[in-house]
Amino acid sequence: MAYDEALAERIRGRLRDGVGVGVGEKKMFGGLVFFTDTTITVGVYGDDLLVGIGPPDVDTALVQPGVRRFTMSGRRAGSSSWPATPSTTPCCSGGSGGPAPM
Repeated sequence: MAYDEALAERIRGRLRDGVGVGVGEKKMFGGLVFFTDTTITVGVYGDDLLVGIGPPDVDTALVQPGVRRFTMSGRRAGSSSWPATPSTTPCCSGGSGGPAPM
C-alpha cells in the first residue's frame, strides 16, 4: 500500500523543527514510520496518520473526531496505543480539534 507523501513530508518538517537530532524514518509494512531516538513515535499508512499514544491517553484520543484504532488486514496492529486518523480530518489537516495538527 502506498502512503500519503504529502503527510509524510509534513511529519518530516515537524520532527526536524521540533526534535531535530535523533530522528529517523523507515519504510515498514507498506507504510512509513518515524523514530525519535530508537522509538517509533508516528507513522503514515495509506492516508492515515498513526500516532503512538501512551495507554492512559488512548481512550481520550479515541473520542476525538476521525480517530480510530489502527488495523491492518482486519486485525488491530500492535497494542491499543496506535490510534489512526485519516489525513483529511481536522487534527491532521490543520483544522481545530483532536491532537495537534501534523
